[in-house]
Amino acid sequence: MAAELSPHLLSEKHRPTLDQALDAIRTRAYWSPHPEHPKAYGEGGAPGSLSAADGKAAFDAVLHTRLDLGQPGTDGWTGGEISPYGPELGVEYPHADLDVLLPAMRTGMAAWREAGPETRAMVCLEILARISGRTHEFGHAVMHTSGQAFMMAFQAGGPHAQDRGLEAVAYAYEEQTRTPRTADWSKPQGKRDPLQLHKTYIAAGRGISLLIGCNTFPTWNGYPGLFASLATGNPVLVKPHPRAVLPLALTVQVAREVLSETGFDPNLVCLAAERPGEGIAKTLAVRPEIRIIDYTGSTAFGDWLEGNARQAQVYTEKAGVNTVVIDSTDDYRGMLANLAFSLSLYSGQMCTTPQNLLIPRDGITTDAGDKSYDDVVSDMAAAVIGLLGDDARANALLGALVNPDVKARLEAAAGLGEVALASREVANPEFPDAVVRTPVVVKLDGAKPDDEAAYLSECFGPVAFAVAVDSTADAVELLRRTIRDKGAMTVGAYTTSPEVERAVEDVCLDESAQLSLNLTGGVYVNQTAAFSDFHGSGGNPAANAALCDGAFVSNRFRMVEVRRQA
Repeated sequence: MAAELSPHLLSEKHRPTLDQALDAIRTRAYWSPHPEHPKAYGEGGAPGSLSAADGKAAFDAVLHTRLDLGQPGTDGWTGGEISPYGPELGVEYPHADLDVLLPAMRTGMAAWREAGPETRAMVCLEILARISGRTHEFGHAVMHTSGQAFMMAFQAGGPHAQDRGLEAVAYAYEEQTRTPRTADWSKPQGKRDPLQLHKTYIAAGRGISLLIGCNTFPTWNGYPGLFASLATGNPVLVKPHPRAVLPLALTVQVAREVLSETGFDPNLVCLAAERPGEGIAKTLAVRPEIRIIDYTGSTAFGDWLEGNARQAQVYTEKAGVNTVVIDSTDDYRGMLANLAFSLSLYSGQMCTTPQNLLIPRDGITTDAGDKSYDDVVSDMAAAVIGLLGDDARANALLGALVNPDVKARLEAAAGLGEVALASREVANPEFPDAVVRTPVVVKLDGAKPDDEAAYLSECFGPVAFAVAVDSTADAVELLRRTIRDKGAMTVGAYTTSPEVERAVEDVCLDESAQLSLNLTGGVYVNQTAAFSDFHGSGGNPAANAALCDGAFVSNRFRMVEVRRQA
């Protein structure tokens, strides 16, 4: 097919961005090419980008329509998404006959492989640039499938997700170009002529990559695997969560357009939407054509994938029990404010939200004087109340509960111990059907076996456990056991003691968990920045991969060598 965008034009447009991304992953300094502020888009903002009004209009225009992607093997249509804010989206997506779609996806793989790492990277960056221009539209799509409040959906589902996708492309490019494309090899033979070979090294993708999307962060969690696989030469089949199809379907639409315009087979990226109750992820995961799987979701299905999809390289992010050790602080108010925000953001529906706050039962030392366990818990409750007391602000921070399971866990948590902070309903005037709840904080005793069953299980949602422990040393040991047995995406600690700080750090190094110490300002334990922070470590039960490092991309391709007699 004829290319409307040549490799030269793409390189001229995007090579500076790739070079900056490569520099960022080496220096770990702050950098992002994707603006976080809504006013950076539209008139006076990024060229060709949709304004707030145009983005909302574009989102509204896709509702109650059929999103025809032009894929082969379409045997029907499916949909049924209902926004956590109430409205039905009414979008229909192509349902695929896998026996037709999967072979078609492999057709363009040879040309994609021959294009080489740089051209693949440039095509990926063009896809990301076009998605970036539609950030307002994607923000509404993420909001109405995940339940995030609009500003969070705009930022996390837009620029932050795009950053993570670009980060994956940068790592993919760096790993593939570590080996030169060609080499002339000559081995001296003394008085005889040297042995001479001409060698070619080609980065060859493994095969079709399956992305199993999640409900809460469809783009943020989806883009790293999608772009890591595509940039390393693999076709990508996107299987969205049935309640969060639209953001990834729009992504597939953009990717197919760019692939066509650059002369590649658009079937290198396809959508696999499922009918209600169909459960095609399990079927797809064990098909021989699927050679790579990216998954974010429950531990049970993640474990099943790791155990059963043996023909594929499987990357999982599962459940963990995130823990904060509270030993002492020189900024008590700052600590309380930081933790209150961390517990409240998106109603705790983040894999990085802290759940267990380990507090010595004899209390802690602070700049505001000694505080007992009860003081710390009641002051924490007061900080959450102060943060969320205004309903407008509460709605902007909490968003909506993503599904009824979260609401059920929240309500059940109140029966697990003494409630230090009861959850309250928050009305959303714009979306009366939205289920909005403030966090519950429950007191538990680390010495009671009955309580242990509660705090050593992930309770996904706006639930925090204030766990009384005998000492900071006991807290550190419980932290170790929690990470080792249950996993953790994040660990936090507050202490003025170098010895305690080192003890917590040693646990996180031993058990491979990402640690944040003494956060009291505008950075929170449940937020990570692309190009600088690693999301997960891949070294504890919560996830077998990190977003993003070399290991996340390097096994998506193999280096194939061709030797020729010189």
